[in-house]
Amino acid sequence: MTPYDSYGSFRFGPRKSSLSRALAKDSPLRRLDWIMILAALALSLVGSLLVWSATRGRDSLTHGDPQYFLYRHLTNLLIGIGLCAAVILLGTRRLRTAVPFVYLAVILMLFAVLSPLGSTINGAHSWIQFGGGFSIQPAEFAKLAIVLGMAVVLSSRVDAGEREFPPTRSVLQALAVAGFPMAVVMLMPDLGSVMVMVVTMLGVLMASGAANRWVVGLLAGGTAGALAIWKLGVLSQYQIDRFAAFANPALDPAGVGYNTAQARIAIGSGGLTGMGLFHGTQTIGQFVPEQQTDFVFSVAGEELGFAGGLLMLGLLGVILWRACRIARRATDLYGTILAAGAVTWFAFQAFENIGMNLGIMPVAGIPLPFVSYGGSSMFAVWIAIGLLQSVRSQRPIGV
Repeated sequence: MTPYDSYGSFRFGPRKSSLSRALAKDSPLRRLDWIMILAALALSLVGSLLVWSATRGRDSLTHGDPQYFLYRHLTNLLIGIGLCAAVILLGTRRLRTAVPFVYLAVILMLFAVLSPLGSTINGAHSWIQFGGGFSIQPAEFAKLAIVLGMAVVLSSRVDAGEREFPPTRSVLQALAVAGFPMAVVMLMPDLGSVMVMVVTMLGVLMASGAANRWVVGLLAGGTAGALAIWKLGVLSQYQIDRFAAFANPALDPAGVGYNTAQARIAIGSGGLTGMGLFHGTQTIGQFVPEQQTDFVFSVAGEELGFAGGLLMLGLLGVILWRACRIARRATDLYGTILAAGAVTWFAFQAFENIGMNLGIMPVAGIPLPFVSYGGSSMFAVWIAIGLLQSVRSQRPIGV
């Protein structure tokens, strides 16, 4: 066969199809962790069904459209996946240079909440409302900003080869980077988000190789700070009531303890295999408030049972396992910290959310990652998935 085609033009070789190029060994798609991506997608789709079940009969929320929250949840998911893809295309190196601008943008959004632009939902003044029912909760993006900012500060001298672990100055700077947005969020007050940020900060410090005395000191300081906040009356009354109800569930079962009590009834009634999707009596009867957001796990427990809840935990476990794998195999400390920060954030937030549904943790008003309804949360967790994929893509093929 000659290297010329029938028209006499020189042919440099067989053309590869688009599919062949996409599946080639050096293709960027081969660098992605598809197990993690598919697990996150499956968990998000399960969440869409649970949100739909929780809201389809609540005319006061859906404006008479049973699919209202389903469509919005799926729209949020698509936007989140788009943001994930954008982060992957941007890459960790370019993103690293943009971190100061991202951090500043999040800080400005947090201050906007404290301005007349902010609005109060469920007792927390932590939202910015726009037209058409669209709103954002900047505290969700503050979790990202903390992980990104601390990663840059803690890894700069180590990745440059100057040190084997972050020096004292870098640790202090990283604590300031994390502490400033946490202080602003505390003013809202959004105690649940602050709890997640504190645990995430500790996870980042441990992953960075900082001396253990910093973690021990922060735990001691955090305990003292929590006691001071309680004594000084910084918390709102509804937050104090939530902790009181957690300490004594029988204190006010028809008041502040009502949500948890009804969620536990719903989960307990599901048994091993559940009552079936859309057939939960507690869900149909609308006994559990905020069931599409903070208490979405009660829908899973009632309608999908222990097996369904275990499946959701399994999918989340796959995400955490793959993220830990990325952290161990990262080519630099910056990537390790990003992955470890995402693991700590996802793990603790899921534990707190499911724990408050089961009554083993205080009600803190934070969503279940990938599952609860809410655009800000969905966008933030999928951006984090994009960060994890970017870190993985830095490794050579086959490593």
